[in-house]
Amino acid sequence: MAESRNGDPKNGSSSKVNGGGGKSGYEINLENFGKRLNLLYTCWKEQKEELWGDADALVLSTPPPSEDLRYLKSSALHTWLLGYEFPETLIVFMPGTVQILCSQKKALVLEDLRKASKKAFSVEVVIHAKARNEDGSEQMQKMLDAIRSKSESNLPTVGVLAREPADGALMERWAEALGDSGFNQVDVTAGFTELFAVKDESEITNIKKAAFLSASVLKKYVIPKLEVVIDEEKTITHAELMDDTETAILDPSKAKVKLRADNVDICYPPVFQSGGVFDLRPSAMSDDEPLYYDATGVIICAIGARYNTYCSNIARSYLIDADKLQEKAYKVLLKAHEAAIHVLRPANPMSAPYRAAVDFVQREAPEFLPHLTKSVGTGIGIEFRESGLNLNGKNDRLLKAGMSFNVNLGFHNLQAEKSADPKTRVFSLLLADTIIVRDKGPENATSSCSKAFSDVAYSFKDDEEEPEEKPKPRVETNGAETSYIKTALRSDNQETKEELRRQHQAELARAKNEETARRLAAGGLGHGDGRSSVRTSGEMIAYRSVDDIPSSKDLMIQVDQKNEAILLPIYGLLVPFHISTVRTVTSQQDGGHSYIRLIFNVPGAGFSVNDLPSQKFPRSIYVKEISFRSNDVRHSNQVVQLIKTLRRQVAQRESEKAERATLVTQEKLQLSKGKPIRLSDLWIRPAFGGRGRKMTGTLEAHANGFRYSTMKADERVDVMYRNIKHAFFQPAEKEMITLVHFHLRDFIMVGNKKTKDVQFYMEVMEVVQTLGGGRRSMYDPDEIEEEQQERERKNKINSEFQAFVKRIGELWEQPHLKDLDLEFDIPFRQLGFHGVPSKSSAFIVPTVNCLVELIETPFLVITLSEIEIVNLERVGLGQKAFDMAIVFKDFKKDIMRIDAIPSTSLDGIKEWLNHMNIKYYESRMNLNWRPILKTIMDDPEKFIEDGGWEFLNMEASDSDSEKSEESDEGYEPSDLEEPSESEDDDSDDVSVVESEEDEEEEEDSEEEEGLTWDELEAKARREDKEKGDESDSEDERRRRKVKATGKARAPDIRDSRGMPPKRPKVR
Repeated sequence: MAESRNGDPKNGSSSKVNGGGGKSGYEINLENFGKRLNLLYTCWKEQKEELWGDADALVLSTPPPSEDLRYLKSSALHTWLLGYEFPETLIVFMPGTVQILCSQKKALVLEDLRKASKKAFSVEVVIHAKARNEDGSEQMQKMLDAIRSKSESNLPTVGVLAREPADGALMERWAEALGDSGFNQVDVTAGFTELFAVKDESEITNIKKAAFLSASVLKKYVIPKLEVVIDEEKTITHAELMDDTETAILDPSKAKVKLRADNVDICYPPVFQSGGVFDLRPSAMSDDEPLYYDATGVIICAIGARYNTYCSNIARSYLIDADKLQEKAYKVLLKAHEAAIHVLRPANPMSAPYRAAVDFVQREAPEFLPHLTKSVGTGIGIEFRESGLNLNGKNDRLLKAGMSFNVNLGFHNLQAEKSADPKTRVFSLLLADTIIVRDKGPENATSSCSKAFSDVAYSFKDDEEEPEEKPKPRVETNGAETSYIKTALRSDNQETKEELRRQHQAELARAKNEETARRLAAGGLGHGDGRSSVRTSGEMIAYRSVDDIPSSKDLMIQVDQKNEAILLPIYGLLVPFHISTVRTVTSQQDGGHSYIRLIFNVPGAGFSVNDLPSQKFPRSIYVKEISFRSNDVRHSNQVVQLIKTLRRQVAQRESEKAERATLVTQEKLQLSKGKPIRLSDLWIRPAFGGRGRKMTGTLEAHANGFRYSTMKADERVDVMYRNIKHAFFQPAEKEMITLVHFHLRDFIMVGNKKTKDVQFYMEVMEVVQTLGGGRRSMYDPDEIEEEQQERERKNKINSEFQAFVKRIGELWEQPHLKDLDLEFDIPFRQLGFHGVPSKSSAFIVPTVNCLVELIETPFLVITLSEIEIVNLERVGLGQKAFDMAIVFKDFKKDIMRIDAIPSTSLDGIKEWLNHMNIKYYESRMNLNWRPILKTIMDDPEKFIEDGGWEFLNMEASDSDSEKSEESDEGYEPSDLEEPSESEDDDSDDVSVVESEEDEEEEEDSEEEEGLTWDELEAKARREDKEKGDESDSEDERRRRKVKATGKARAPDIRDSRGMPPKRPKVR
């Protein structure tokens, strides 16, 4: 174990075994050595005075192997430069030469370096091999003489690692020889820190693999183990948890990680702390105290794994029945941790993360600031803590892309609110992640293990333990009052439920805007669905040479189906054209003659230039159109049909070829040795193409995938397990089919169709059409028997599918498939709703991970984790239906619309979205999403500054409109205002009509006794003529109003005497 940690070539830890290269069986990567040696000399030369102490030579010596975990810069240099750590080895770097003192066995490993050094690296490598019985004094003297000869001074300056003590006989002998030489010694630790700070891609890959292992061990091994211990109230000590977790790291298969055990190790013994005693220093150790998990308890877990000697770290705090103070402290720490990570960007100082964390805590919860750790973390790589790369408030060194950090932040010794238990009176919180600095922003290598409060806070309180509410005094009431009280209570509960949902949505809005801001800042705009790429076909060559053109004495249009060309007679010659150049061909008859017209694809005519040789021959002249006249009408029609048929066949073949060219290569199906799990008599969707009778097939589960095949040899589909993104099983309830459905990660071909959804189904009812037109009685024995048979058939088919799905689930639980994390989802019908996702109405149902519609085609499968937000459109009073617009995190992907959802489903959908932590908004109208998403992608910073998605918040906009309405209250029309004279003459509004009606009533009251009906009509007509067309009668105005509002009839209008007015006669 110790040798493995130190990387001794004797045991092969993190070493590359090469069966035939050299006597040692190990191989040093010469290309890697040359590149990194050049980096060393370049850094030494360019910053010789600033970082390397103006040293003339650099000397590094490594100690012998040890059982202790230790991180030394000398050992790190060996691993970085040579790929192995060579214990008890001395390396001296001088201008133009590298001299190495080691044992004879190690010299054999380094022999290839010596042979290739001068030619490949322009640096001479000299190896001094000492025998087992020698102390190396003679070789050391030669190396000191070489240093003196390479220096311009009699007393050269030698760079050493001053913080590494002389350990072992070789290092002690070298320290003594170097001291006796009188050379000046300077510490060059800062130079090697700068050298190791920026990692190349191979180093970053090693760190990411180590981080993935750390996160997987915590997520898939430690957390389930803790949950079992707490749930079953077992007793286990911190030290026992440490030993079990260390075993899981050294055996990655226990955490479902496919990494070779020979390449992994621990960075430090895993740390578990609970029970009020916490140590947040990197040197903390797990003690022998039992794990404490009572109410308000805190458990801190820290895990560090290494891969190929590169380190990683992750730490999480788990809260048991947390109180309000613990909840607040954790949420503040989480956001401060994210703030620190967010500023890890190139050109920022290394003090920026610490300042960002302090500023956030100072702003949100200043009472926690004295308990904040004094540093946000350190650099991480081959060394667990890279000196000089501390993320504290004093380090002004600039960040660079390629650096990696252990971002570690915590609150130490916080005081609980009301706790008499000494094990919960004091608690601490710690979060740590492995972060890689990229040009586009920080990359969290341990993000697979969640640190959200909902994922780390556990509640084990039983219902009976909750505090009982004080009984309210009983009030004697009559029946009516009782009914009223019940109604009020039901309304209060609904309001409380709606308020809780609104509060949760507000929290989701803040979290979603922060997540979107981070993603947009990191350049995560998405990559689209990959369908916009332009298809380019190969060269269109009909004949390789002129000799291949068929000769014919008859100058007629000919179709060469073998070479996919048409031969056109032009100026006495048959000129070939590839069929792909033909755009359209038509024929028409006129006066006994037939005219054939061919239009060709040419650049600039709406055809893609990528499908033409225009780029290869830019100066060519293209034939756009050509026409022929023929006396043989029959031959002309035959030629046109042949051209159209050939063109259609070639276009179909090229389209299928282009579709297949974009497919991801799938692994080969490995057939099961025994009898595979099988389900027979299944239909497939999409169906195979071709003519002939459609046939059912059999679905078989093999070692690494499914195979569906029919009796026809060419009808076969393989679906690999690794290509399955979601699997669904939907038994027939109100549907006609029972099905299993696979939504794939990459497209496959089913027949000649490219698809990501493959479905296998069986009809549970036979479609029967009654030829007799009469209706059958519900008591008809034949009808009852048929229904019983259908019910039995449906139950039988559902049971067969259920058994198949269960056996497949057991197969997917096997070790070699468990990491795929596959399981069948069953849709929740009770949460379903009707809508129009495509062209027809369908019943859409949620599952655990998706929103699906698997009956009607095209199928609908929406992964919930890919949803950014949901906007419910056309939501308002009086609306019978509304629409749902689903915006994906990939902004280059078109939104998904589900239209015409009944308004009765609105509350259920909102409750489901809220339960799934999906932020939704409501709007009164449909939005045009393409320009909205384009605006966001064009200027993401402005989108973030404007509040992110809050522009969709209808409640906020309503409050703004209410404010504007309050400011315009003085504009409300009032019946008390007297209209001006101009308004009396020109306006047609209600107040004018009423005033005219009043005047008429006054006149009528004066003259009603002396005028007959005919006289009144004549008087009214005269007044209308005097007023002109601008003033119509009240009756006509009301009729126009009724017509405009769509009412069936006008209201009953009577004059001052209670009599209905007479309609004027039309002359």
